Amino acid sequence: MQLWVGLGNPGPQYALNRHNVGFMAADVLAEMYGFSAPKRQFQGWFSEGRIGPEKIALLKPATFMNESGRAVGEAMRFYKLAAEDVTVFHDELDLAPMKVKVKRGGGTAGHNGLRSTEAHIGNPFRRVRIGIGHPGHKDRVHGYVLGNYAKVEMDPLSDMLAAIGAEAEWLAKNDDVRFMSDVAGRLAD
Repeated sequence: MQLWVGLGNPGPQYALNRHNVGFMAADVLAEMYGFSAPKRQFQGWFSEGRIGPEKIALLKPATFMNESGRAVGEAMRFYKLAAEDVTVFHDELDLAPMKVKVKRGGGTAGHNGLRSTEAHIGNPFRRVRIGIGHPGHKDRVHGYVLGNYAKVEMDPLSDMLAAIGAEAEWLAKNDDVRFMSDVAGRLAD
């Protein structure tokens, strides 16, 4: 079993924030692969399903971004998983908008959700970094990440989320390179 986590902030006022793209990815995966209806568990919304032959537990922490790791750690311990079995979908300032990259371990780059997750489960979890771009100056970062996607970004956002969903079987098989390549290929068409 693998634990896949979408990071975001709970509440309808945050639904279209750039910071919530991890939640959006989790929702697309659950819908595309027919996961169970989400239930309140592990301090978040939890559902289960399969992507290819792999059993996936899907979690959206309801703890707000800064405390995401509490929910991730609780679910990980319940299923007796290692940090290497955890995949976190999150927004990435240092990546161009709508680009998707995967890495294992590494720094948190100031991302509070990653920082909290690392504090609770350690570092070697897999990160699916979903590019949101940088606003240009560090003083503008807070408002930018908590701002909604613009109308002109909605179609590219939908395309990117659909590509993540369509190629998720490669992630489930731990073929990160093929996942990134095929997502990029879909977005280049």
